[in-house]
Amino acid sequence: MKQRIITALILAPLVILAIFKLSLPLFIAFIAAVTLIGFWEWTQFVEAKSRIVALIPSLVATAASFVFIPFDAFSLNALSAEHYTILALGTIWWLCSSALAITYPRSAKLWQDSSLLRYLFGMLTLLPFLWSIILLRAEGITTDAYHGAKLVLYVCFIVWAADSGAYFAGKSLGKHKMAPHVSPNKTIEGLIGGIITALLVGWLTAKWFDIEFSSTVAFIAITLVTVVISVLGDLVESMFKRVSGIKDSSNIIPGHGGVLDRIDSLTAAFPVFALLYFLF
Repeated sequence: MKQRIITALILAPLVILAIFKLSLPLFIAFIAAVTLIGFWEWTQFVEAKSRIVALIPSLVATAASFVFIPFDAFSLNALSAEHYTILALGTIWWLCSSALAITYPRSAKLWQDSSLLRYLFGMLTLLPFLWSIILLRAEGITTDAYHGAKLVLYVCFIVWAADSGAYFAGKSLGKHKMAPHVSPNKTIEGLIGGIITALLVGWLTAKWFDIEFSSTVAFIAITLVTVVISVLGDLVESMFKRVSGIKDSSNIIPGHGGVLDRIDSLTAAFPVFALLYFLF
């Protein structure tokens, strides 16, 4: 626990600095690098003979996305069909994968023996994550250099708040398991505690950052859906690790495991939040 806290105290300020201080091109490069590390860790779930060979399809897909999806500042502020498509694909994937996690182990029969599906699941997990963060970071950048950075940090704050609230509520009140075959410690009571904590933190953060939603109902709905999906996203990665017999995705972050272990909830939250925010 001590190592986890020390690492978090070092990494958190660095991540916040990267969000606010890197230029858009450097920020895109930074998030792309994080995503590629995530793809490298995902090669364990594919169970290929060579992890380097297993990484190639993800590298090709990532490169192709930058060829076919506009990523200059002007285009990122005038969302195209390509932008909405990748956000929609990510959102649909998280709805489907959440259902897989909740119904595990029965659902595992549908995909666990298919390397092709495991490749596809990795791309659907990480590519929409990459593009949703880029789109949010670029939002309004031509008029307010920090507006998009605040949106990115807003999502981080509500996800972290939900995680903390769920932990403490689950510890003290948890009785009804969400998905006992995937993560025995997650409970319905913890989820409710996480939602309440996230809504409170979200409201305070929106006021602090001057983030405007179209209405109070929109704020509650977008934050609520994002938080629920983020909790389920954590379950999804736990499901893949359980099937592959892996405890941590790697040991790259001392005390925290791998990149996927740290961003599992965020990979689910960002595409869903971005799609709902831009639509409503």
